[in-house]
Amino acid sequence: MRPVCTIKTINEILCLAATLLVLLPSVSCSSNKDYTTHTYRPYHERRNRGGGVIVEDTQSSSTDNGKQGSKKERRSTTVDEAWANLNVKLGKHDNKRLYKELKQWLGTPYQYGGHTCGEGSDCSGMVMEVYKTVYGIALERNTARMLEQNCKRIKDDDLREGDLVFFSTGGGNVSHVGIYLKENKFVHASSSRGVVVDDLTQPYYSTHYHTAARVTTR
Repeated sequence: MRPVCTIKTINEILCLAATLLVLLPSVSCSSNKDYTTHTYRPYHERRNRGGGVIVEDTQSSSTDNGKQGSKKERRSTTVDEAWANLNVKLGKHDNKRLYKELKQWLGTPYQYGGHTCGEGSDCSGMVMEVYKTVYGIALERNTARMLEQNCKRIKDDDLREGDLVFFSTGGGNVSHVGIYLKENKFVHASSSRGVVVDDLTQPYYSTHYHTAARVTTR
């Protein structure tokens, strides 16, 4: 037998439904969240309010033998745009050939074991090729041997254009090298950003800085 819905039953159902609607929390169609679409820009194009280039990097310990440590450190700092692109005003005592050569290397992706401008290079490979082109000097291929066999250590106050700066990113051993310019700026092949200009006073590099050295090999 089919149940019969009386008018009283229908009214009770409608009253119950109305009561439930009143008890439900109100939902607004508006939102305070900002869903503005942001266009991704590469590291070297990210600028801060002051016009510099914001360098954001997650660094991992790495060495010339390809081993990587597990310790990672995140940094966020500013490198002046003129330095980041090597569009700096040079004085009469600056080695214009060095700056011109390094500017060609900027943006070269990191490649372990590589040493080709524009295609791929690691830190010692870039330094080796730049020294060969600019100074006509053949350096060791490995960072540690480069320091011990091709250089003499110098005081930080004696740093000048073309000197090398070495870093220890793997627990005490020398594992990274860059070419010093001036005003604390140096060029190197970052494992995450390729060949770039950075500042020795940046937290990551000041923490892992090992020594300054001058090439003596002729």
